[in-house]
Amino acid sequence: MADHQEASVTLPSDPASVSTARRYVTDVLAEWGLPGGSDTAETIRLIVSELATNAVQHTFGQSPDFTVDLRLERHERLRVGVTDSHPRRPKRLPAAVQQDNGRGMAIVRWLAAECGGRLRVTPTDDGGKTVWAELPWTAPAEP
Repeated sequence: MADHQEASVTLPSDPASVSTARRYVTDVLAEWGLPGGSDTAETIRLIVSELATNAVQHTFGQSPDFTVDLRLERHERLRVGVTDSHPRRPKRLPAAVQQDNGRGMAIVRWLAAECGGRLRVTPTDDGGKTVWAELPWTAPAEP
């Protein structure tokens, strides 16, 4: 298997695209050897769901689409990124007990840290940003 694998999909900035992004990621992870029912696969799907939802809800029509990138490096590190063309970086909001939304980035940050990973945001050349979750790869190595 190659030292570096990549996959990406660009989807319209529409709520229906969030489930499409999750399915795409599930399929790619399975191709790369991560079983769909594993805890790690579930965590990655949740991270993608939160990041894709943010790309749809918080770009205020300024990003007609978003891209989900998956990069597996040397079977050691998985990078999951969601890119949109809105320039505003995600903000960490105070979590009120009665608050129904606004905790997505806190959830993603916690999930990444719980797996031994991290969350970061990088600017894109067109003025947008990519939100990356970097996680250790835990799929069984191929024989």
